[in-house]
Amino acid sequence: MKFSCGTKDILQTIGIVGRAITGQQALPILNNILIQVEGKRCVLSATNLEFSIISHLDAEVENEGSITVPAKAIQNFAQYSTDDEVVFETSEDSQLKCFSKKSKTIIAGESTSEYPKISPIKKETQITINSKDLSDAIHNVAFASAKTTTRPVLSGVYMKVIKGDLYMVATDSYRLSEYKVPVETKGEVECIVPSRVLVEMMSVLGGKKIGDSKKKEDEKDSSDEKGYPVQMSLSPQQIEVVIGKTTLLSRLIDGAFPKYQQIIPEKHATSALLPLGEFLTTVKRMHYFAKESNNNLTFSLNTKDVSIQTQTTQAGKDEAQISVDVKGEKNKIALSSSYLLDFLSHISGDEVHMEITDKMHPAVFRVPDAPNFLHLIMPLRMSEEE
Repeated sequence: MKFSCGTKDILQTIGIVGRAITGQQALPILNNILIQVEGKRCVLSATNLEFSIISHLDAEVENEGSITVPAKAIQNFAQYSTDDEVVFETSEDSQLKCFSKKSKTIIAGESTSEYPKISPIKKETQITINSKDLSDAIHNVAFASAKTTTRPVLSGVYMKVIKGDLYMVATDSYRLSEYKVPVETKGEVECIVPSRVLVEMMSVLGGKKIGDSKKKEDEKDSSDEKGYPVQMSLSPQQIEVVIGKTTLLSRLIDGAFPKYQQIIPEKHATSALLPLGEFLTTVKRMHYFAKESNNNLTFSLNTKDVSIQTQTTQAGKDEAQISVDVKGEKNKIALSSSYLLDFLSHISGDEVHMEITDKMHPAVFRVPDAPNFLHLIMPLRMSEEE
């Protein structure tokens, strides 16, 4: 195998596929990247057996072939090479020789025969979705999923298509995010995708055009703002997503997602439109005291303001009022400052809409700039003094 390519191009591609390599691999060879040269391109692949990424770049190919090498070793070479182009060549003893005008590096590799085969899925259902819509949905939903796998279905994002709209939902049973985006699809869609996979997918979506040596830095592309089509394919056990030159494959989570619609209040007694910047700053300040008492923040929705206070602890106490018009009856609820920070830090815009039923039902948050988004936070127990 012998080929040459742009240093930035291969570094970009290594960075993409390397996201499939976790810190604790079951097999040592899974710390490697598979390099395959065929035709006029170089294909890089990585897998942890649950999640795989395949991406390719253009190359000047002299001899086709393949090898696997440690991801850290080849990334180190490409990252610190000072030349624009590099040449790669394999030897009979599974070594990868890396040449540039000013350097020569030899990396000990392994035969591809020991590397797990990454097979394409049997495509039973296909979805076409706008890249910007997909990225926005992942950003606003994935953070609400469970961080542990005690209940596997809660560590993923539920996806279902209803009448041309894809609903993406995540919950850890204490909070919930739902985001709706329009899609084109063939066949029924209902699955649970690991949240980690979607987070990595968002990184690839954001970096699709980075590293294109043929594109000038000052050349603007309207597709950056409008997005571009992304193809998603499903089989009963796997999902495949094609983003430009990159393909991501992942196992789906088996199980039934909770019937979350049942916990979304159908109506509310009180609502307030809060300025996002002031709300976020206030919660950040009050979290210092709230974290001493189970992150408890008590909200009192009055006629002309929303009053927020922490419980009295050894660290002290904090109170604040946000002047806004409150619609409906006076109301109270206790919410987690930690969950509020997570939510408020993920949204953008000038305002956030808060809906309260009573102290026993979840608070519902909506963002005027994103009418297809809903976030819900379960209430905490209010102290006797409140």
